[in-house]
Amino acid sequence: MWDLASLGSSDSSPAKVIVKNLSSGTRVVLKSHYGYEVEEVKILGKERYLVAHTSDTLLLGDLNTNRLSEVAWQGSGGNEKYFFENENVCMIFNAGELTLVEYGSNDTLGSVRTEFMNPHLISVRINERRQRGTEDNKKLAYLVDIKTIAIVDLIGGYNIGTISHESRVDWLELNETGHKLLFRDRKLRLHLYDIESCSKTMILNFCSYVQWVPGSDVLVAQNRNNLCVWYNIEAPERVTMSSIRGDVVGLERGGGKTEVMVTEGVTTVAYTLDEGLIEFGTAIDDGNYTRAAAFLETLEMTPETEAMWKTLSKLSLEARQLHIAERCFSALGHVAKARFLRETNEIADQVSREYGGEGTDFYQVRARLAMLEKNYKLAEMIFLEQNAVEEAMDMYQQLHRWDECIAVAEAKGHPALEKLRQGYYQWLMDTQQEERAGELQESQGDGLAAISLYLKAGLPAKAARLVLTREELLATTELVEHITAALIKSELYERAGDLFEKIRNPQRALECYCKGNAFMKAVELARLAFPVEVVRLEEAWGDHLVQQKQLDAAINHYIEARCSIKAIEAALGARQWKKAIYILDLQDQNTASKYYPRVAQHYASLQEYEIAEELYTKGDRTKDAIDMYTQAGRWEQAHKLAMKCMRPEDVSVLYITQAQEMEKQGKYREAERLYVTVEEPDLAITMFKKHKLYDDMIRLVGKHHPDLLSDTHLHLGKELEAEGRLQEAEYHYLEAQEWKATVNMYRSNGLWEEAYRVAKAHGGANAHKHVAYLWAKSLGGEAAVRLLSKLGLLEAALDHAADNCSFEFAFELSRLALKHKTPEIHLRYAMYLEDEGKFEEAEAEFIRAGKPKEAVLMFVHNQDWEAAQRVAEAHDPDSVAEVLVGQARGALEEKDFQKAEGLLLRAQRPGLALNYYKEAGLWSDALRICKDYMPGQLEALQEEYEREATKKGARGMEGLVEQARQWEQAGEYSRAVDCYLKVRDAGSSSLVEKCWMKAAELSIKFLPPQRSLEVVRAVGPQLIGIGKHSAAAELYLNLDLVKEAIDAFIEGEEWNKAKRVAKELDPRYEDYVDQHYKEFLKNQGKVDSLVGVDVVAALDLYVEQGQWDKCIETATKQNYKILHKYVALYATHLIREGGCAQALALYVQHGAPANPQNFNIYRRIFTDMVSSPGTNSAEAYHNWADLRDVLFNLCENLVKSSEANSPAHEEFETMLLIAHYYATRSAAQSIKQLETVAARLSVSLLRHTQLLPADKAFYEAGIAAKAVGWENMAFIFLNRFLDLTDAIEEGTLDALDHSDFQDTDIPFEVPLPAKQHVPEAQREEVRDWVLTVSMDQRLEQVLPRDERGVYEASLVAASTGVRALPCLITGYPILRNKIEFKRPGKAANKDNWNKFLMAIKTSHSPVCQDVLKFISQWCGGLPSTSFSFQ
Repeated sequence: MWDLASLGSSDSSPAKVIVKNLSSGTRVVLKSHYGYEVEEVKILGKERYLVAHTSDTLLLGDLNTNRLSEVAWQGSGGNEKYFFENENVCMIFNAGELTLVEYGSNDTLGSVRTEFMNPHLISVRINERRQRGTEDNKKLAYLVDIKTIAIVDLIGGYNIGTISHESRVDWLELNETGHKLLFRDRKLRLHLYDIESCSKTMILNFCSYVQWVPGSDVLVAQNRNNLCVWYNIEAPERVTMSSIRGDVVGLERGGGKTEVMVTEGVTTVAYTLDEGLIEFGTAIDDGNYTRAAAFLETLEMTPETEAMWKTLSKLSLEARQLHIAERCFSALGHVAKARFLRETNEIADQVSREYGGEGTDFYQVRARLAMLEKNYKLAEMIFLEQNAVEEAMDMYQQLHRWDECIAVAEAKGHPALEKLRQGYYQWLMDTQQEERAGELQESQGDGLAAISLYLKAGLPAKAARLVLTREELLATTELVEHITAALIKSELYERAGDLFEKIRNPQRALECYCKGNAFMKAVELARLAFPVEVVRLEEAWGDHLVQQKQLDAAINHYIEARCSIKAIEAALGARQWKKAIYILDLQDQNTASKYYPRVAQHYASLQEYEIAEELYTKGDRTKDAIDMYTQAGRWEQAHKLAMKCMRPEDVSVLYITQAQEMEKQGKYREAERLYVTVEEPDLAITMFKKHKLYDDMIRLVGKHHPDLLSDTHLHLGKELEAEGRLQEAEYHYLEAQEWKATVNMYRSNGLWEEAYRVAKAHGGANAHKHVAYLWAKSLGGEAAVRLLSKLGLLEAALDHAADNCSFEFAFELSRLALKHKTPEIHLRYAMYLEDEGKFEEAEAEFIRAGKPKEAVLMFVHNQDWEAAQRVAEAHDPDSVAEVLVGQARGALEEKDFQKAEGLLLRAQRPGLALNYYKEAGLWSDALRICKDYMPGQLEALQEEYEREATKKGARGMEGLVEQARQWEQAGEYSRAVDCYLKVRDAGSSSLVEKCWMKAAELSIKFLPPQRSLEVVRAVGPQLIGIGKHSAAAELYLNLDLVKEAIDAFIEGEEWNKAKRVAKELDPRYEDYVDQHYKEFLKNQGKVDSLVGVDVVAALDLYVEQGQWDKCIETATKQNYKILHKYVALYATHLIREGGCAQALALYVQHGAPANPQNFNIYRRIFTDMVSSPGTNSAEAYHNWADLRDVLFNLCENLVKSSEANSPAHEEFETMLLIAHYYATRSAAQSIKQLETVAARLSVSLLRHTQLLPADKAFYEAGIAAKAVGWENMAFIFLNRFLDLTDAIEEGTLDALDHSDFQDTDIPFEVPLPAKQHVPEAQREEVRDWVLTVSMDQRLEQVLPRDERGVYEASLVAASTGVRALPCLITGYPILRNKIEFKRPGKAANKDNWNKFLMAIKTSHSPVCQDVLKFISQWCGGLPSTSFSFQ
């Protein structure tokens, strides 16, 4: 812990800071050398290093060594990063620049640009191991970029090395002396770089660890299971390797030993390095060669020690420590060097004894050291500086370097020069160096002796050269023959020929020239001496040049020799094409025709097609010329040439064939040109369509079939849309002027922005507004408002929504953005509702819109007077009078004058009532109204009435009634009756009724029976017509017309009176009345009343009305057959409506009879249940239990029916088993310890995929297997699931691979599911998991097998055909430990059964208890256990 205390200044920034170590009590005073105030102090780097800021400087310090630095620093907002890995220097990284500050120095050590601020990618060495002759040694290595390392001398500030590597560098470190750099790349290759020699060496592959041994140049690295140690880094090929079983984690050096720490498993093992070898390296670095030699003396000779001896010998020689060097060469077995150094040491020691000093500076010692390094010129110079000429000459003589010795003697004028030369010659002869002796004799002018020595040395060419230069020697025939024989023997024919020609022997000279292939000299000689041989020699010369691959040089020689064929071959071989054409043009057609095509091919390759065509034509190879033009894409020239030499139909066949070949090669443009050239553009169009190159297809259609262009665009647009290539489809739709299709395409794909863009650019003035409206409607809410506001179409969209009756959307828009428009929308909505006949809703909307009068008018228009008056009174009192007037008009139209009068009087409009009575001719009522309410007009009305009565006379209504009364008073009853019967005023039904009743009464009382019967028969229907059924019936009964009376009561719906009349007066009509009553109840829908009359008809009526609950409730009270007829009808209805669960509940409640006509209902319920989502859970248990119980009830009923053991019975038994598995699985899913039971049930269900949706079954089995860790099974089942989903998309199962399910009872032939049963998101999760496992390749794609050698969940053993019983708990085959139940074929595996019972006992799960209870019912009781269901 550290404590900071400020001193000095009174403001917030102190001039000094005291940093105190609370644990040790040591203190450090921190202050700026430049007088700046210290602003901020931090203790970093494991509380060892101090960092402080002033306004212009940065203070850094090592608190352990009390070394403090202050460097100039411009603040950068505190973004600096500090690294304290090196104890001598602080590394500061800021904005891509690395700055180094050495603790204790007030100047920055250096600064470089780098982006790689990682301690493993930067190495700094600051005087870490002092060496002799080196004051300061400060070096930095860092990354310039990921593949380039720079090495900098920090003292001089210059770059001393740059390494460009081929791959990324991930680690680097300098050795302590800064002479070697180690670095490793991403491929784990370790490289050593020598900074002095700039040489890079790759020293190790697969390097996982590397480190310099502290205090030495020994290197430790790991390669796989090998520990590699370089004790002498100067010899990187010498590496000591040992096997290890773990990973190197570090180095520890101390106590006189160095250990490599290796983790082997959970333990750490130390491998000790050879400390002596490490010490040797240290001694070398320290320049203590005596100690190094003494150390090496103790070691056995190994490759490592041999390398060390070599290093020491080199260094000791450089340091002139000759005794150590002598010992090194002795150890290495270099006897000569050791002896030479011993002699040198003796000289040095003698000089040292005589003159003092070390003796290594004596000239003989220096000269001998130069000789040791093979620098003889330096040794000569040292000797001659001391005028020791004899010693220099002795040196050269000992080395047998006579030339240099004689040169020294000549230079110094030594008297023994001649003796030296003789001695040299004698030595040459003694050592059989005849050639050198000959050259010596030649230089001294003795030609014959020299020639003799050359011949003796087997050098006749040198002898011949010497003879040819000296005429006097040529005259010696014997000598010349001797030389020529030696030349021929040595096969130096050209030199022999020169010699023969020189002595004027042309025949021998020509032979030698030919043998030596010196044809130029041979031809020149032949032209002078043998002209006839020139042609033969030229041909031979040409053949020789061809053998030497000098074909171009051979051409002219063949031409000279008149060998045309050879000249042509040579010209072609030398690619001298123009020369070949020139020669061919001079030949006859037969000779030249086979060569022209070869030349033509060359010119075709140079694209000089015209020349090539001419040559092909000359060679009679026109077909090749056509092919050339075709391959070059020059269809016009090819066609032109083909038409010259081929029939048109052959040309077409050729071009079409060639085009098809081009098409196969993907060269569609070339194929197109071929098709078009032979006028077959339709083939080109078909080709482009086939390969979906629609742009080219359109181009050709536009060019050759412009009338079909639009249709083609439309067709392509539809195809591309179907493929999902919408941008391309848009282009074609728009080209076909079908912008609406484009908009609809984008709409259907949810790309509204694109749809809007197209509509705006290509549609009419309002098209984009309509699209924007639909877009906004699809978004809804505030998103729609924002969109429409952005497009400036908010009000327009609102109006459009109202116009299109989208009032919900319109209200949403007005509520969110246009509240002032809300009343208008309510009004328009009200008008829409009025048009739809929804008057009550319309009324509410009119009122919300503030337009109650419109609601009143609506009701008036529809003659709903009560509603109109209610609205008017509540919301618009001014309209009440208008409602009453309108109602009165309606009453008048119905001739209900009394009602109309009352309404008009309520409306305070007696004048209107008066007018209506006048118009209807009801003058008495008009007079009454006038008298009561308008007495002032009474006189005028009376006058008007008198005038009207005068006009009508007895024809008026009042006149008729008055006339009838007069006839009655006069006793003329028949005429009175006729008169009353003529009254026909619909406006006053009471008057008419009175008149008709009066007529009937008079006829019964006073007229004959026949006449009275006619009157009653005429009046009765009239009364019935105005609703006076009882009156009509009473009239009929007066004349004993019982049926007519009954009919009247029936029509008046007075059923009790009708029944009483039938019962009392004529019982025959009782059934008649009942029949009509049933029909009436049916027609009126009064089912409750109908039940008591005709229950089946009532039930049918309930069905028609959709009152299923009442229907079933009523049917329940009837017999079983009737009940299940209506249960089946209701179930069918529910299934159609998607209510499979309710249908199932119906059969749970009422049982499942074994009626064959119900079988399809049961199948449909089962199918819907197993296909429904969300059923693979513990919560779904009750649904599965219901299905199981219904199927169990059905199967029990089937056993007792005629359908027992039928295929349908077997099918429902299978369905029962499946439902039991599902129910048991849901029960098991509720208990953690039954997780594997649930998984096994999911797997067992796969054998029933002919009845289950295969994709859902495989998905559930795969997920369950994955959840319990059965990854092999999970992978296979989920892989099958993905194959099934693809098959559903494709509409066929033909592509399924069944290899994984061979020899199992999982069926191959299953129905193709009509839809995907698993959501897309879950399908994608499965796809990702399967892909990951496939890439991992850690699973074996094989289903697990049991002791039978077959798939463990398969009931049938493929090898034997034996079928095992399935376990009631898991569905797996029972192979051993069987528990059998009373019911045959029902059994369980004992382990699974006990596991299930134990789970019930520990969890008390009611659903598991229910499963056990069902098994007891199904299997005829449980095995003898003490389990109870409580």
